Amino acid sequence: MKRYQILFLHLIIILLPFIKMQAQVKNQAAKIEADKKWWKEAVVYQIYPRSFKDSDGDGVGDLKGIISKLDYIKSLGIEAIWLNPIYQSPNDDNGYDISDYRSIMKDFGNMDDFDTLLKGLHDRGIKLIMDLVVNHSSDEHEWFKQARSSRDNKYRDYYHWWPAQKGKPTYRWSFFDVKSEAWKYDKQTDSYYLHYFSQKQPDLNWENPAVRQEVYDIMRFWLDKGIDGFRLDAFQYVSKDISWPVFPDGYEKEINKYYGEGPNLHAYIQEMNREVLSKYPNAMTVCEGAGSSPEDALKFVDPDRKELNVAYHFESVDIGKHVSDFGLVNYKKIFSRYDDVFKDKGWLSIFMANHDQPRMVSKFGNDSPQFRAISSKMLSTFVMTMRGTSFYYFGDELGMINIRLNDINDYNDVDTRNKYEGLKEKGGDLAAFLELQKQTSRENGRTPMQWNDEKNAGFTTGKPWLKVNPNYTDVNVAEQEKDPQSTLNYFKKLVQLRKNEQTLVYGKYTLLDEKNPNVFSYSRELNEKKKVVQQKFYQIKNPL
Repeated sequence: MKRYQILFLHLIIILLPFIKMQAQVKNQAAKIEADKKWWKEAVVYQIYPRSFKDSDGDGVGDLKGIISKLDYIKSLGIEAIWLNPIYQSPNDDNGYDISDYRSIMKDFGNMDDFDTLLKGLHDRGIKLIMDLVVNHSSDEHEWFKQARSSRDNKYRDYYHWWPAQKGKPTYRWSFFDVKSEAWKYDKQTDSYYLHYFSQKQPDLNWENPAVRQEVYDIMRFWLDKGIDGFRLDAFQYVSKDISWPVFPDGYEKEINKYYGEGPNLHAYIQEMNREVLSKYPNAMTVCEGAGSSPEDALKFVDPDRKELNVAYHFESVDIGKHVSDFGLVNYKKIFSRYDDVFKDKGWLSIFMANHDQPRMVSKFGNDSPQFRAISSKMLSTFVMTMRGTSFYYFGDELGMINIRLNDINDYNDVDTRNKYEGLKEKGGDLAAFLELQKQTSRENGRTPMQWNDEKNAGFTTGKPWLKVNPNYTDVNVAEQEKDPQSTLNYFKKLVQLRKNEQTLVYGKYTLLDEKNPNVFSYSRELNEKKKVVQQKFYQIKNPL
């Protein structure tokens, strides 16, 4: 063989790995391009409407208040908002007990206000995701009024009932019940009805096809109005084993395992997809909870299964009072475990706060005046640079912190109030309970938005429905908009960075320095571009 032929063969051998690598890069790029969706790239800004902005001085935030702040929302750079429930409701659980799915709560305004809000958002290039609460309704919904009127009413099977002549039903634990009992006796028909949450939130019977069709009609109603998707509240609980087997003692400590894996759950979601979601292919669907493991969560959003879009799991926020109590190494493992399962298909949400959590700076950082801002920036950096859709809770862009209420009478939350009453009945330590609530209660995340240093932080001219955090004179929008180094302006820069760098959306995630107890470091790689995020944690006790 001639020398030039040997050289040529050597060159081919040398180039083969490079050619193969380039082909892999091209294949990866092609797959990502095919899988691109607006809801993967969006930063979703969550608004708790009661607490955002009050337009009429009654102390409760409303739709016109949100409308008045649309330019502020636009200035953040976000692409979508998630709006907590605004439907008609008696407000036992602040709107998560719905009495009419096609009407707007009077506290918030009317349907004309909603239409104005939706148009205002769309005119600014912002999409609207609504909360859909269909594991349960309000006991004041017409369906339940009819259902409890007689055992042979046509709406009776819209809910789960147990006739008293059969004795007491199999015990089921309730999240919000004073006695933690999910079966409530109803004298009118001498029966018990099921409520996983409060007594005023009876669970809908998804085993009844008529109920499912009612839900699908509700979804079509809002999608046809032009909304851009749903976040499905407590949806993993809709399917029940109606043979009501006995669960082991203490099962509530693994509640998703027992309540979140009903026998027909995924069949119902696939039916919903066929009948509704497949007809609205650009709609975003987010499943709250999404199972008790990464493998469970993937089932909800594996594209091959034709179910939902985004898994919203709780493992990363269900860690106690502080991340320091749990350990940074363990915390890193949670995200890496989920990412490993989702690396090839499916999609996750990334969040550190919502309406059911305390403020992220108070839980995961240090909210003292000295460290509040840097903690906020650190946590925001994490949320905006991980793989998954970034969900960001209103007020966190300011570094808002826990209010830490001292008196049970200052709490409106059904969860805190009922736990307090249950402990009181048992003769428990109420002072210790209230001390714990200062750090963990979800009321901490619901205090009014801090717009300026005027009375009530500019939220309302009346008496606010929930106390305003006293630090509003220092921590507010007006002050931070003027400060280039503020947490607000830092958040805006992060949003733009994520928009400009597709690597931070679709790039491969690799955990670095895995066992370092003080550093969270990871890389994001896409099409030969690489970004490294590294943050150092200092163990400084958060003040209570």
